[in-house]
Amino acid sequence: MEQNYQEVWKKCLAFIRDNLQNNSAFATWFLPIKPIQLKDDTLIIQVPTNYFYHWLEDNYVDLLRSAIRKELGAKGRLEYIITIDTTEPYGVTATGYNKRETKNPEITFPVPDKTPFNPFVIPGIRRVRVNSQLNEKLSFDNFVGGNCNQIARAAGFAVANDPGKTAYNPLFVYGKTGLGKTHLLNAIGLQSKIKNPDLTVLYISADQFTQQYIDASKNNSANEFTSFYQAIDALLIDDIHKLSGRPGTQDVFFNIFNTIHQQGKQIVLSSDLSPVDLIGIEPRLLSRFKWGLGAELETPDVETRIAILNKKIHENGLEISDEIVEYIAYSVSTSVRELEGVLISLLAQSILNKKDITMEFVKQTVEKIVRNAVRDISIDFIMKTVSDYFSIPIDEINAKTRRREIVEARQLAMYFSKKHTKASLSSIGQQCGNKDHATVLYACKMVGNLIATDKRFKEVVDDLSKKITG
Repeated sequence: MEQNYQEVWKKCLAFIRDNLQNNSAFATWFLPIKPIQLKDDTLIIQVPTNYFYHWLEDNYVDLLRSAIRKELGAKGRLEYIITIDTTEPYGVTATGYNKRETKNPEITFPVPDKTPFNPFVIPGIRRVRVNSQLNEKLSFDNFVGGNCNQIARAAGFAVANDPGKTAYNPLFVYGKTGLGKTHLLNAIGLQSKIKNPDLTVLYISADQFTQQYIDASKNNSANEFTSFYQAIDALLIDDIHKLSGRPGTQDVFFNIFNTIHQQGKQIVLSSDLSPVDLIGIEPRLLSRFKWGLGAELETPDVETRIAILNKKIHENGLEISDEIVEYIAYSVSTSVRELEGVLISLLAQSILNKKDITMEFVKQTVEKIVRNAVRDISIDFIMKTVSDYFSIPIDEINAKTRRREIVEARQLAMYFSKKHTKASLSSIGQQCGNKDHATVLYACKMVGNLIATDKRFKEVVDDLSKKITG
């Protein structure tokens, strides 16, 4: 008859109580233990902390082994699961041992068999299982590549396939909000696990890391906190800039960083700012951020935005015309997150209001979302607006032709780009027909002169300005 894991542990406890002279020690070190599973000849138990595990190892391992082998035979083994969750990774509370169940009791330490002694095997931990906190939807397959993220994506993929063994350690990914930093970190973690399932990978935000350290300090378990993170094979920390102005957290992270790096393990960090622009971070940490590769995620160009939209449309089973996709891509240029927001809003409103996704419906939705967001006018958006206004394809505006209507449209695009963007004259010229900066200056001068002398032209400029600025 197959034994129940709870019955087995109950009998083990009875054996331990009979062979342990100190009732207080029994209540302190054995009653908090919870049986979790009986798998073949291995009983898996849950203990509250890493310290708890080591105390049992140092003081009661022989008693535990005897109890297990009495109930399960000579092949009987015991494995520990140490409580972990996202806010209190060691299960320790201010009142003592945390006896609550957690959703992810994932760190497993087996009782080592100390005989025979093998000098080539490190005794103690045989394996470590950690809830990596990775979002499986944020994989490399779902990460649309383009010129805006080419270096970061390639470096991330290289790191994921050979963590700790490339020159990109740490890999420091930076860029504005909504450009895919979190997605890339998750993709690296997921690919690392695919390549090596036994790898200990952890994705965590800097805010979570800070809160865990605060809790560990309050509970006198700061050493356990440091030891836990030093055991990670691939540590992925999002929004590392949020450690700014937190000297205590920076100090403990400095020690964790050094140990992980020296052991040839991988560190991946993301930030809204490059290491050079970070403020409130200790110089010794900043210098380490520069050891590996700093890879910027830039605002996606229109081609990448179209590719992102088409992928999301396909994933959601939507049917949207190329004309509408192009309109959204040109209208929403600030971030990937806003693009996704437009699609979600279109889908929700289409279902709730039972409306077809028409161009008029899309324009109304985009106008609301873009108006409510901080408007970031791009050269792409200006080119698209001018193109629509004059009914001239963008390819023709950028073509090498001296036709009056084409030249006028191109000059207006240059004029509004200089007025509403922070792009350099050279960059504007490159994106408006591949012209030089002198041509841009000339175009702006010509538009200014016509505004002052031609009433019809001024009306066109005013009308376009309203469409561009919303």
